[in-house]
Amino acid sequence: MEKVVIVVAAYNEERAIGEVIKSLQAKHYNDIVVVDDGSKDRTSDIALEHGANVITHVLNRGQGAALKTGIDYALRQGADIIVTFDADGQHRVEDLPAMIKPVASGEVDVTLGSRFLQEGSNVPRIRKFWLRMGSFLFRVLYGVKLTDSHNGFRALSRHAAETIDIKADRMEHASEIIDQIGHHKLAYREIPIVIRYTEYSKAHSSQGMFPALKIFFRTITHKFLR
Repeated sequence: MEKVVIVVAAYNEERAIGEVIKSLQAKHYNDIVVVDDGSKDRTSDIALEHGANVITHVLNRGQGAALKTGIDYALRQGADIIVTFDADGQHRVEDLPAMIKPVASGEVDVTLGSRFLQEGSNVPRIRKFWLRMGSFLFRVLYGVKLTDSHNGFRALSRHAAETIDIKADRMEHASEIIDQIGHHKLAYREIPIVIRYTEYSKAHSSQGMFPALKIFFRTITHKFLR
């Protein structure tokens, strides 16, 4: 049976991290690594209390760096499949089987969650606009056709995790992953998922125009100046 490791990048998530871990464990996903990316609250303590493996960054380096730390750890632990899962409660555990199955069967190297392939996510209007723009950009720059350009819910085969080398420390890592999927010709598939938007989760994500523009231009810069 494949060893599935769930990687959770967390920054100041003491309010949500315990429930996220409990929801995973309730469905028997017990190999969980939380990378505390320099939090100033009790994120690490709460994750440890709930039985997760915890790795701590002394300084806040960004989500990309946290995911790389977690993925590298999972590979060392012998993971066959690595899932990246948000710490703020946006992702649903009930979507995990559909994300994992195509990777476990060898049909694809990577599955990517999409909130636009089924109803239920109630995506804020401005975020929907920028996600659509990102999908167009990824098709032009990387030749990867997606409906959802910035979804942190992914499942990677061991081969994909060893092939994709995340160098971008901050949010542009999501674009970098798509770039490498296209560059290395990794087989991928989007899976319909539901994102739960709460006041808490919206406060912890980049919703506005200027954060989105920043990521947009960093993506272009990374593509042409790497």
